[in-house]
Amino acid sequence: QVQLVESGGGLVQPGGSLRLSCAVSGFTLDYHAIAWFRQAPGKEREGVSCISNSDDSTYYADSVKGRFTIYRDNAKNTVYLQMNSLKPEDTGVYYCAADGPLSFQASDFGSWGQGTQVTVSS
Repeated sequence: QVQLVESGGGLVQPGGSLRLSCAVSGFTLDYHAIAWFRQAPGKEREGVSCISNSDDSTYYADSVKGRFTIYRDNAKNTVYLQMNSLKPEDTGVYYCAADGPLSFQASDFGSWGQGTQVTVSS
């Protein structure tokens, strides 16, 4: 059974950093692309970043490019999202997703974690 568990969210001041983790079980990362999405109150879920299973190619939404870094540790079956220079508009629930292609479309993914809250506020 595929399971994804996010952690690492919290409250941080603008300009601060957080590292989110997505621990996966039920499959090995070697064969799956993984994506991070976020959802702010009253807004649609949006793609933030994704990483390929084949060559570790990474992709970022324009709004986070240069500030966020996605990477994977296959030995730990975990994908990370390092978030630097955080802004209030980065606030939302962050989800990792699997069972899909390299995509920023939420409907493309079949497996989701429960989400972790990130709040950027002074």
